[in-house]
Amino acid sequence: MIDGERLESRGRPLRPGDVMVLVRRRGGFVDDLVRALKALEVPVAGADRMVLTEQMAVIDLMALGNFLLLPEDDLTLAAVLKSPLVGLAEEQLFALAHGRPGTLWEALRTRLTDDPAFERAFLVLSDLAALADRLSPHDLYAHVLGPLAGRRKLLARLGMEALDPLDEFMALTLAFERAHPPSLQGFLRWLETGAVEIKRDLDQGGGGAVRIMTVHGAKGLQAPVVFLPDTLQVPTRGERLLWLDEDELPAWPPRAEAADPVCRQAREAAKAAREREYRRLLYVAMTRAEDRLVVCGWGGEKAAPEACWYNLVAAALTPLAAPVEDGFLARAGETETATVLRLSCPQTEPADDIVAPGAAEAVPVPLPDWASRPPDPEPAPPRPLAPSRPEGEEPPVRSPLAGDGGAARFRRGRLIHRLLETLPDLSVDRRAAAATRFLARHAADLPAAERLGIANEVTDVLDHPRFAALFAPGSRAEVPVVGRFGDRAIAGVVDRLAVTDSEVLVVDYKTNRRPPTDSAAIPPLYVRQMAAYRLALACLYPGRTVRCALVWTDGPSLTEIDGRVLDDALAGLG
Repeated sequence: MIDGERLESRGRPLRPGDVMVLVRRRGGFVDDLVRALKALEVPVAGADRMVLTEQMAVIDLMALGNFLLLPEDDLTLAAVLKSPLVGLAEEQLFALAHGRPGTLWEALRTRLTDDPAFERAFLVLSDLAALADRLSPHDLYAHVLGPLAGRRKLLARLGMEALDPLDEFMALTLAFERAHPPSLQGFLRWLETGAVEIKRDLDQGGGGAVRIMTVHGAKGLQAPVVFLPDTLQVPTRGERLLWLDEDELPAWPPRAEAADPVCRQAREAAKAAREREYRRLLYVAMTRAEDRLVVCGWGGEKAAPEACWYNLVAAALTPLAAPVEDGFLARAGETETATVLRLSCPQTEPADDIVAPGAAEAVPVPLPDWASRPPDPEPAPPRPLAPSRPEGEEPPVRSPLAGDGGAARFRRGRLIHRLLETLPDLSVDRRAAAATRFLARHAADLPAAERLGIANEVTDVLDHPRFAALFAPGSRAEVPVVGRFGDRAIAGVVDRLAVTDSEVLVVDYKTNRRPPTDSAAIPPLYVRQMAAYRLALACLYPGRTVRCALVWTDGPSLTEIDGRVLDDALAGLG
C-alpha cells in the first residue's frame, strides 16, 4: 500500500503514519506483527502499551547490570557479549566459549590477543565493573548509554521503537534513587519484581509509522486506514463470581451443573452484557477509520464462532456486494485461502490536501550554521569568595591564655549568635526569660555563672542605644548575600541587616576577640569581609548609602568602618 497507492481523500500517496492496526487485546500476535512489519521495512511504532522488563533494550541493560554484580554468570555474560552494547558475532562468541577450561569471563580475559573484538569487550566490561561499585544506578547507566554510545548502538540494532523503553528505564533509575539507597542490585530486583507497564503516546498524528493499539486505547483517535486483524475470537471467560442484580450480592457456583436457577439467570445476564460490550467495541473499532477499513482475521485450529466480529461484518456487508444506486461498487479478488470482498465509494469531492504528482511531500529545511558547529566550551565557574573567610584565611582570635580558647570559645560564639538572631523578634519583657530557657536547654552543662554571663552580654547588646536601629522593626537576621565581582562569586550571610529609605546598615557580630581600641586596629580580614558585603548590597539597593559596622559583643561596642577603608580593601579582593 505504501509503495504506490494513493489516498484519494488527501490527494497524495499513502504513508505509514496513515495506518492504524486495532486489536482486542495484547498478546503474542502483536509481537509477531511488529516483527513482520520490521522485516518488510515498514516503519512501525509498536504497541501502545508495553511491559518494560519485556523490551529487548531493557533486557540488555538488565543483563549488563547482572553481569557486573556476578561476572561468574556465564549465560548472562554471553547475552551481554551478543547484545548491541558489546556486539560480538555468533561465531566469535562460539570461538570464545567452546572448550574453555573455566568461566567465560576468565576465557575473555586470557584470550585478549586472539581477536581485537575480545580486547574491546574486556576493556569496556572491566571498566564498567570498576565503576559499578562507585556510581549510582542512574550514573552508571547514563555512562553506558552516553559516553559508551550504548543508546546509539541499541537504536541501530532495535530501531527507534526502543527509544521509549530507554527513556522510561532511565526515569525509573531516578525514581528508585529518590526512595531507596542507590544500589545496583537493589534497583535490578526492584525493577524485576515491579513489572512496570508503560503507555506510549501514539497520538492522532501517527508520527510517520504504523500504529498498533487496542480498541480501548484508540477511543478518540482516527486514521485514514484502519486494520482489524483480531476479529475471529469472542470473549468466553466470565467472572467466577456472579452478582445478583436484585440484591447486589455475590454468588459462587463451583461448577456449572451445580448452579441453581438464580445463578443460571445471573450467568445468562452476565453473558448478554459481555456480548453487548463486544458489539460496542466493534462499533468503536469500525468508526476509527476515516477512509479505509480492512477487516481480516487470524485464527487457530478451531472454527471462528458465528458471533465473532468478522462474521458480523461479513453478514452485514455481503448484501452490498452487487452494484447499487448509491454509488457503491463491488469487485471480488482472491487470496490463497479466501475471497476478498471489497466495497468502495468513489471520491466525488476535492481532496483535502492535494499534492501535485511528482511533487515532494516535504521540502527539507537546511540546518542553521550553529547546528554543525561543536558546542562552545563550558565557561569556567567563577572562583568562590566567602566574605567571612576570604582566601582561606583563619580569623584572628583571642589567645588561648585568655581563658576561653578552643572549642568552648566557638560554642560560646554560636550561642550568642543564636540569641541575637531570635530574641529581637520578642517583646522586651519576654527576652530575659526566653534567653534563660534557651541556655538551659542548649548549654545545660555550662556553669550557671557562665550562662548568666552570656545572657547578660546579649542583653547589653540588645539594650544599647547605639544598636537601636539594628533591631528595629523591619530589620532582619541571617540574610544570605550573593553577588558577582569580576570573576569572583560573593556568597555569605549577613548577621544583621537594616534597610531604610536612605541607607543600608549591615552588621557582623564578633564574639571571639576583644574589641579594638580604634577602627584602624580592625583586622584586615574583617575589613575585606565587610567590603565584599557592601559591594553586593550596593547593587541590590542602588541610590542608598551602605554603612558597614562590627558589633563586638565583648563590651559591647559598635565600630563603623570608614568607606575609604572599605574601598581600599575592595581593591585587594580582585
